[in-house]
Amino acid sequence: MSCELTQRYVPGYLDGELDLVHTIEMEAHLKGCSACARELESLKALRAGLQRNSLAYAAPAALRERIQSSLREDSSRTGVREGKTGWWPSLNIWQLAGAFALLALISVTGWQLTTRLRAPSSDQRIAAEVFTSHVRSLEANHLMDVASTDQHTVKPWFDGKLDFSPPVEDLASDGFPLVGGRLDYLEGREVAALVYQRRKHLINVFVWPDANGTNSTKPIESRQGYNIMKWSRGGFQLWAVSDVAAPDLAEFVRLLETRTAPESK
Repeated sequence: MSCELTQRYVPGYLDGELDLVHTIEMEAHLKGCSACARELESLKALRAGLQRNSLAYAAPAALRERIQSSLREDSSRTGVREGKTGWWPSLNIWQLAGAFALLALISVTGWQLTTRLRAPSSDQRIAAEVFTSHVRSLEANHLMDVASTDQHTVKPWFDGKLDFSPPVEDLASDGFPLVGGRLDYLEGREVAALVYQRRKHLINVFVWPDANGTNSTKPIESRQGYNIMKWSRGGFQLWAVSDVAAPDLAEFVRLLETRTAPESK
């Protein structure tokens, strides 16, 4: 895991929101990277400070002197003698209290905003999961649960294993033959993983229902030599990932978009 990706995931790691795979990757990276470890310790210290009962703020000497000078002038105008037990006009006390409350609010709001800006977006998080699942399927020798170039064999194999019927198309005539499928796990649920081939390159396509239901396509994202693309069609969200060239992956997605007619159960 790179330093840039690690520092984006630090807030989620700190709050215990990462999945097991990313948590392990984070901990391995933090052990060998002092810069990312310092970033984590800095956020821990900031959170600990904000969780204390008191958010006291020591005013600068110049500000304190200006406030005291203003109070002395007000006291003179209202006839309060210098030697008498002092008191502060109530309006100024409340103004000061309000200023401190505002400082506390700004501090907390700024911390929350910074945390949100640092946290990965939903698509960034899913892209990381898609990338990890693709690499894991190649390394762990678990690329396919059903190996077949026949879409009428692959599609029925998912029956009863998922709560939806994934769209399965064979694009062999276009140079992207279907070679099989498997069950995978993304976004906290089981999804369909369809496996295609482009010459000697493998393409994983992850499919699950999309509650949003809006048809859309996102540009290709590159991650450690792999290209990733997301699109939504017919009530499904689909992600394709492969080490094929970006133009090939874009053409593959275009073909699937034009030929896919998903059907939900």
